[in-house]
Amino acid sequence: MTDIILESISDGVFTVYSQWRITSFNRAAESIIGIKRTEAIGKLCHEVFKSNMCESLCPLRKTMQTSKPVINMEGFCINPGGERIPISVSTALLKYEAGKVIGGAETFRDLREIEELKQQLDSDPIKRDLTSRSPSMRSVLEMLPTVAGSSSVILIEGETGTGKEVTARMIHRLSPQAAGPFVAVNCGALPDTLLESELYGYKKGAFTGADRDKMGRFKQADGGTLFLDEIGEISQAMQVKLLRVLQEGVYESLGSTKSERSRARILCATNRNLKQMVEEGAFRRDLFYRINVITLSLPPLRERREDIPDLAEYFLRKYRIKMGKTIQGFSEDVYNAFFAYPWPGNIRELENVVERAVVLCRKQRIDCSCLPDEFQPYLPALEASEGPQKIDGPGTSPALLRHSTAKAMAQAATQAETELIRQVLAKFNNNRTKVAQELGIHRATLYRKMKRYKLL
Repeated sequence: MTDIILESISDGVFTVYSQWRITSFNRAAESIIGIKRTEAIGKLCHEVFKSNMCESLCPLRKTMQTSKPVINMEGFCINPGGERIPISVSTALLKYEAGKVIGGAETFRDLREIEELKQQLDSDPIKRDLTSRSPSMRSVLEMLPTVAGSSSVILIEGETGTGKEVTARMIHRLSPQAAGPFVAVNCGALPDTLLESELYGYKKGAFTGADRDKMGRFKQADGGTLFLDEIGEISQAMQVKLLRVLQEGVYESLGSTKSERSRARILCATNRNLKQMVEEGAFRRDLFYRINVITLSLPPLRERREDIPDLAEYFLRKYRIKMGKTIQGFSEDVYNAFFAYPWPGNIRELENVVERAVVLCRKQRIDCSCLPDEFQPYLPALEASEGPQKIDGPGTSPALLRHSTAKAMAQAATQAETELIRQVLAKFNNNRTKVAQELGIHRATLYRKMKRYKLL
């Protein structure tokens, strides 16, 4: 039964006796290290395992000397092909029933997929550094280092899913408060009573059920950044209380008579038109002017379509690793649909669409069959299925009308990109290196686009 269990688990397992020679080697160990058990059994463990821990940090030796197990020590081993494999190792003693130690057992887990995912996230243009090929986003990116260095309140405007919190985190990382905490609060998700206690905290006995002191978000963000998301959703009563904190820098916890000073940098975000809300009387004018010292307006994805390929590729890598698939990319028709689609949910919707496609895809490339139903009006296949029709006049298919509009949008985007490349080529006298740098793309990408648009 023990052999059956050892052969069925995904962790590598081997055992040694007192001479450090391998006495057993399970199937997962064969797969991870790349050595057959017939070759491994009988050899010294360091001859097979070849880990950076074998010399001075050997976890199995430590366990044999101290009789204490080692749990999840991270390191790497080298397989016969010279590949460095990240692993985590755990060890235990092997004993007779009478308690006599006869050797040790080591289990190790392959961390390659986890390490690859970490590397992908570290290079994520959204999570780590905001990057963009779009002129509509360039002015925002150019402002970030300057505004991050100030202590002023910043208002980040943009539709849902455009990356307002990501921008706020970027400002925090570039700011003098970067070593402090980043604390985010979704103001639209809580009613007034809960939002007030979340922001300011409360003292024990402040209300029924307050059986202990609770630290508020202003206190948690002390010395760092407090991000107030969806600030346009708070009531006028809460607006008055928030204005006092922003104006005077002090607040009181619920149930306290003592004022506390806030040292948190304040960033705000909204997907609503606050100017219009002020005119309608739904948002206080004095609070609006207090949070509107510096405004960053994030364009929707439909206005920065140049970024769609990079974002889609990033999400593909992320979910391909997470789901253990080997999908290589997207078909040309999928990209055409991506460029034509209006993206009401912006970057968040794009991530959702790519994740769904990775789940459904059974091929090496994601095709249109993996896209949600709302993409149907934008798919090239409709043109063939509908046949040649006039796009005006009675009896015209609504789907064909939508598809014709989408196709025109895609063609317009292509024409705009072609013209942009032509202008930059002229600006730099056909110096492709400078042109690629100006456009923020690789030279190979520039060459492919020039070839596609017949600019060579």
